[in-house]
Amino acid sequence: MFTHAKDALTDFVGDRRVLFVPYALADHDGYVAQVARALGAFGIEVTGAHAEPDPVAAVRSAAVVFVGGGNTFRLLRALQTLGLVSVLREVVRAGTRYIGASAGTNMACPSLRTTNDMPIVQPSSFEALGLLPFQINPHYLDPDPSSTHMGETREQRLVEYLEENEPPVLGLREGSWLRVSGATATLGGPHPARLFERGRDPRELPAGADVSALLRPPAADASIRTG
Repeated sequence: MFTHAKDALTDFVGDRRVLFVPYALADHDGYVAQVARALGAFGIEVTGAHAEPDPVAAVRSAAVVFVGGGNTFRLLRALQTLGLVSVLREVVRAGTRYIGASAGTNMACPSLRTTNDMPIVQPSSFEALGLLPFQINPHYLDPDPSSTHMGETREQRLVEYLEENEPPVLGLREGSWLRVSGATATLGGPHPARLFERGRDPRELPAGADVSALLRPPAADASIRTG
């Protein structure tokens, strides 16, 4: 777990303790233990937000918050119930370092509308943290021409999303990540990403690409608005 991103994680975390948010899975203790073992191998100390008497205070005092993957709907509902949505938004914008994996990556977006998960529970709204002005689709899968699957491909589903929504979608393939620092965003990992924008054909962005333009509002950047 996380070995593909070891260098990126250790560089990002440094010697800071990580507060892990495990609410996307039902077994909070087991999830935190698994992540603590994996990151412990890199010399990173991990504590679980669920074990804190006051999760809000724990998030406010954390140097690094890591929101783990699992079911996005369950995660968002838990964050809403615990009063952590606005708190996470506040502290990250003030400088707390944020790591999101899978569902945790969806949480950094304006909404959970580009998740791959089933709605096993119903959050009060689809609004997520909004740390980014665009959407991400984690675990993006390319169409398999040999597949006998008769349903929509991931690409078709994201095109449908853009029929109803304006923010573009960055499809991150397995083993890839996005690092944001201030006004700079860079693709990490070995694979290209796939960018979906309303009114444009999907396009490939090479591994290591600077995608900082996605951080700016669409009206301020012609590359986002025009073909």
